[in-house]
Amino acid sequence: MDLIDAARRAIIRHGTDGVGLNHVAEEAGLTSGAVLYHFPDLGELLVEAHHAGMERFYELRLKRISGMRDPVEKLVVTIRSGLPHGPEDPDVRLLNELGGAASRNRMYALLLTTLYDRQVAMYQSILETGSALGTFTLSDDSLVVARNLVALEDAYGYRITARHPVIGPDEAADLILAYARAATGNDLKPSH
Repeated sequence: MDLIDAARRAIIRHGTDGVGLNHVAEEAGLTSGAVLYHFPDLGELLVEAHHAGMERFYELRLKRISGMRDPVEKLVVTIRSGLPHGPEDPDVRLLNELGGAASRNRMYALLLTTLYDRQVAMYQSILETGSALGTFTLSDDSLVVARNLVALEDAYGYRITARHPVIGPDEAADLILAYARAATGNDLKPSH
């Protein structure tokens, strides 16, 4: 059993502030002593679990678009891949837990700030490439547009996990793409 995955599940089930060593051990099917053997500091394990949950929203997205040349395709794929798959999406639920605890835990705040900054930089790179190629005509500075795209992802992601009755993953993507169309001056239809 992967202890980081067990810790992620325990955090989702018990909350960032409520999770204990016994919860992680139960999820892993191990004793508390066995967990401590591999991670003597529960706090370190919880930080690792949160970091692993965040990987999808930067590292995996960046990897997914790395072979794409068309900035339109990159932007559309990046937007769609930044949203929850549904209300039970474990990675987003984990991020929601992290966000709730960030005001009380400096390490969690740092993790979220770093993720946000990296996502903004990812979007900014796509936007600036598209602008340099003449594909995009940005309505504002690339940093402003990038920050708004990440903020929209976060806001609509929360609505999806909060089970908003009319905002699911497809609706949220459509709403963010509507903003992106206005911000880039492009209809965002990939060329192939």
